[in-house]
Amino acid sequence: MNTKELDKKYVLQTYGRVDVEFVSAKNATLKDINDKQYIDFTSGIGVVSVGHANERVNSAISKQLSNITHISNLYYIEPQARAAQKVVEASGYDMACFFGNSGAEANEGAIKIARKHGERDGKIKRYKIITLQHSFHGRTITTVKATGQEAMHNYFGPFPDGFVYANGIDEIEALLDDHTAGVMIELIQGEGGVEPQDKQKVQALAKLLKEKHIPLIVDEVQTGAYRTGEFTASQVYEIEPEIITLAKGVGGGIPVGIVMTSLKEVLCPGDHGSTFGGNYLSSTAVCEVVDILNEKKASGELEKTSQYFNQELEKFYVSNKAIFTQKVGIGMMCGLRVKDADTLSKVINTARENGVMLLKAGRNTLRFLPPLTITKEEIDEGFKSLVSTMASI
Repeated sequence: MNTKELDKKYVLQTYGRVDVEFVSAKNATLKDINDKQYIDFTSGIGVVSVGHANERVNSAISKQLSNITHISNLYYIEPQARAAQKVVEASGYDMACFFGNSGAEANEGAIKIARKHGERDGKIKRYKIITLQHSFHGRTITTVKATGQEAMHNYFGPFPDGFVYANGIDEIEALLDDHTAGVMIELIQGEGGVEPQDKQKVQALAKLLKEKHIPLIVDEVQTGAYRTGEFTASQVYEIEPEIITLAKGVGGGIPVGIVMTSLKEVLCPGDHGSTFGGNYLSSTAVCEVVDILNEKKASGELEKTSQYFNQELEKFYVSNKAIFTQKVGIGMMCGLRVKDADTLSKVINTARENGVMLLKAGRNTLRFLPPLTITKEEIDEGFKSLVSTMASI
């Protein structure tokens, strides 16, 4: 049986797979089983931040694999400690890290921290978590409920209590009460349609929550690891959350989730844990990815790449305003609003046929999440193919 037949027979069909099988990749260029090349404007949904098959990351994890891969968190793990240092220093915040395996796990950890912090005096049970409509925080039972999309709640209840959805930043203050343990937001909603929050409103919210001693949780699973120009979007928005979650690009393709928090004393031994989280393999990858991105940020290369990509995206948008209604996003997390859902699907499918990988996001948005190491040549090739795509549409 070929891969497609094996998948149909033995893999749970939870994905609407596209009929393409990739066999190799380098930076932002993919090659499928038929030797056809594609420019990857998705980076595996924001994961391969330093490109596919990055030689430095591969070398670091290969060296680690030949030494020790896993032992458990019952012992000190040198690359985990170094990874925590690198992540905290890149963020500029006074925080400490917990390592898991995914963004959903990171958000679960954040909720646990907020809720235990909410029990600080024992007089009132503070358990309520306020999130936003159109948000996305993961696919575990708890993070599905934290996600402000009613369609994702079908079939899987009953859910944990205590999640309340605000219809925008402006509505959050009215929902705060004595039982509120935390507020969880994405500064740019990814799955919700590449929707940036208003900076002044976010800053006002952060100030209000500090006055009320309610932790602000910022889900940076998609915005973290320099996706928006700084290591965290929280830095771009000039706020200091109590809790930040990271995943995706911080591991460069190796599964990892991180909770960073200034509430360092809340969790005690036994309160939280992970068998695989922060093991030698994943934390070695984090160390190398953060080093690479720090260097590219310091040299100005990251900013030049972002500027060039956005320049070409703006040209593409302006040339196709009959189909695209708005350009949105920050840094290398970009989107184009499409006039309707059918046209969006046609653009994505035709672009793939022409050798460009793109993503869909809510609210009829064409989403761009290229590797942060994408070259000028790869950008040019990708947009050349997209021009052909639009001509055929």
